[in-house]
Amino acid sequence: MLAPLGAVYGISVGWRATRTRPYRPRARVQCIGNLTAGGTGKTPVAITIAGRLAHRGKVVFLTRGYGGRFTGPVVVDCRRHSAADTGDEALLLARHATTIVARNRGAGAQLADRLGAEFIVMDDGFQNFQIVKDMAIVVVDAATGFGNGKVIPAGPLREPVHSGLNRADAVILTGDGSPELPPFPRPILRANLVPQSPELFRGKKVLAFAGIGRPQKFFDMLTRHGAELQGNAAFPDHHPYSAGELEALALRAQSANTLLVTTEKDYVRIPPDSRHGIEPIPVRMQFEDASKLDSLLDRLGESLIDAV
Repeated sequence: MLAPLGAVYGISVGWRATRTRPYRPRARVQCIGNLTAGGTGKTPVAITIAGRLAHRGKVVFLTRGYGGRFTGPVVVDCRRHSAADTGDEALLLARHATTIVARNRGAGAQLADRLGAEFIVMDDGFQNFQIVKDMAIVVVDAATGFGNGKVIPAGPLREPVHSGLNRADAVILTGDGSPELPPFPRPILRANLVPQSPELFRGKKVLAFAGIGRPQKFFDMLTRHGAELQGNAAFPDHHPYSAGELEALALRAQSANTLLVTTEKDYVRIPPDSRHGIEPIPVRMQFEDASKLDSLLDRLGESLIDAV
């Protein structure tokens, strides 16, 4: 019944692609996006790519700031801004490089140019056509793939798979699994989320909670790396935690004598005065063949040199 609405949604993406006049920044633009609604690991991929671009030139993140009240363009300040201002992902990005929140990506890219950016890394925005992209990578959750293959609201897709992959320069499969991909002649990379500090929880009894695209991925990662998971609590993506919810989680952990842990993305959404007793678990994206990623980024660097 929802399929006709999904078809209209998918057509609207193509319509925007042909009708939008994009801004061409001086910086080279690397877009990290997906074809489904959340849960693929875009932000950790974006952070990894920014880190590998940093020795090639100045990197600036550009993001919509989903869940925040700022429309931008504005430079994120972790000391002054909260997740309610900029969204949780922007605060995570800002820990690694200058980050701009802008609903209008063209205006955000102009600000990045004024800041002297040589590379703009877009966290999300694959279906946004307000700026020219020099390279676009689609991140796919290897366990869930493209779901039922239908477009929102009939399924998880933001646009039809074939049209999205036609615009992609590479695909990154995150996690375990072998999703069915249509013929794709460009690079396919594999990566996994791993904890930066597994000693925080290895061998310990843990109560975990998460409000991300796929909370089970976080819970499974903890178990895979040695946590004794005593229980978990899953919340919707970008969930704003109430004082009552946090108190209930703390009581559960205290009564079971367990360590209360969550993701970094959840942690930045928790008010500072409510964080006591909660341990954030930093993660990073580990690539099976990092040389393939570097080869892709070399192409982006070469385009920057050619433009000078």
